[in-house]
Amino acid sequence: MRLSQGYWQTLKETPSDADIVSQQLMMRAGLMYKTGAGLYTYLPMAFKSLKKIEKIIREELDKINCFEIQMPVMTPAELWQETGRLEAMGGQMLKVKDRAEREICFSPTNEETVTDLFRRTVNSYKQLPVCLYQINTKFRDEIRPRFGLMRAREFTMKDGYSFHMDKASLDKFYDEIYVAYENIFKRLGLDFIIVEADGGAMAAGGAKTHEFQVVADNGEDYVVSVPKTGFAANIEKAMTVRKNLQFAPASELAKFSTPNQKTCDEVCAAHGFLITQSLKSIVMNAVINGKDQFFMVMLLGDDSLNEVKFKNKVAAEHIRPAQQAELERLGLVKGFMGPTTDAQGFKVIFDEAIDMNAAYIVGANEPDHHLKGFVPSRDTKPKNFRADMRLAKEGDFIGEDQIVLKKGIEVGHIFQLGDKYTKSMKVTVLNDQGKAVTPIMGCYGIGVTRVLASAIEQSNDKDGIIFPASISPYDLYLGYIGKTPETKAVVESLYSELKNQGFEILFDDRQLGPGQMFKDADLIGLPVRVILGERDFLATGEIEVKIRKTGETLKVKKDELKTVIQKKLEELGKWN
Repeated sequence: MRLSQGYWQTLKETPSDADIVSQQLMMRAGLMYKTGAGLYTYLPMAFKSLKKIEKIIREELDKINCFEIQMPVMTPAELWQETGRLEAMGGQMLKVKDRAEREICFSPTNEETVTDLFRRTVNSYKQLPVCLYQINTKFRDEIRPRFGLMRAREFTMKDGYSFHMDKASLDKFYDEIYVAYENIFKRLGLDFIIVEADGGAMAAGGAKTHEFQVVADNGEDYVVSVPKTGFAANIEKAMTVRKNLQFAPASELAKFSTPNQKTCDEVCAAHGFLITQSLKSIVMNAVINGKDQFFMVMLLGDDSLNEVKFKNKVAAEHIRPAQQAELERLGLVKGFMGPTTDAQGFKVIFDEAIDMNAAYIVGANEPDHHLKGFVPSRDTKPKNFRADMRLAKEGDFIGEDQIVLKKGIEVGHIFQLGDKYTKSMKVTVLNDQGKAVTPIMGCYGIGVTRVLASAIEQSNDKDGIIFPASISPYDLYLGYIGKTPETKAVVESLYSELKNQGFEILFDDRQLGPGQMFKDADLIGLPVRVILGERDFLATGEIEVKIRKTGETLKVKKDELKTVIQKKLEELGKWN
């Protein structure tokens, strides 16, 4: 493409509402335009990259016999009613009514749609296993869309769904899709790790599920890893332990004054206690079988609640912190809560890091007062039990090995769904005995637009983007320094030759000065920069080749240019 004729422009200033590096660079480099909150228009260069990402995904899925379809973005509400997810998705799912007053939904995901398709078209075990996938638009009405394409409301996603007669078949295909995903992310040129994950609202309890996380400083997720063993898990899934804690021996329960000291940190700092000798009380509302239930979760003073573990433990459909009015109805005083109250209506869960026979500081359920000498096994009044409730953190252990926390961006997720959707939607197929049985499912997603943002988030410097060669919109940036007709003729000839040799070229023919030209080239971040300098070329016949990722600069004769560029692109993973 000739830049003088292209639909492209850069921004001189970083947009004030661009939160993270990838969003800033994509907007500054003319890759996308913000149309509205969480809504983006992909401009030509970004669109070329997205199509390359999709091509790699299709090629790897074709290898394992997946079949591409395209489902509608708008889906009938009654499909979601069958699985109970019309309300369960909450505000994330945007619903509207058509002119016939039928409720329809903007699809945030497509389990219901594909399961309905399956039950209308498949009736025999002979047609299984099968995996159907699409690369299509999704819409999730995020409360606070942010971070550009990382948390957009409208985005492009590859979602795939497999159907199986039994667990053995599902396990076999799960292993195949796992390898296919590894190949996809390797070909995309991403530094990623695969972690054990929680399936959330999608997966059946206890089923296999893994996340593919791109390692990046601005990642939304924390990943727990053990370098010695190679273990990795999402922070919400990881079960870690604390060691070498100092607990106080059991003592007499006593109330003391803590005016305006509502947090464990404030109380311990004011009265000289170790933070691990205090207990944090968090009251949660959980909807279980459609009914509200309340739990007081007790944690060591410097720990945080792992909401995923809590939700799974109590088997809740939804969870949220209790509201002020609910705390008052339960007889609890916010900022001074503890499990010594005679109040009814909630259960207490003690995290497993707590020594049930040691003494702690807890709220006294009285304004401006706490208790010291609280022994959980002796002084707890409501019904209680123990469970792993804490969020893993730096310094924890798995076995004898200390963990390392990394930040990551989830770009892919694979689940075993079991019969969660086929059972609720009454799907059956005939087995080899002629008996109607319920098939089981797997689900496999890749955030296509998120992949592009993640690649940029992971690979950039102070000057701009550093595109992985396999998904770069163009292979090389071609420019020249000089104003004579002879120099321009040489560059035009070079442009034609390189195009004919199969390279994708961004030709900067705007006749700018070298400063602005090099600045734009670095901002866009194509893998290879080729500059023909009039003075050098006339003197030596050499052309400059610079590698964006490494900064390596080469002086190359014109007849050697194709070989050098091809070699460098191969080293950079262009044809992985």
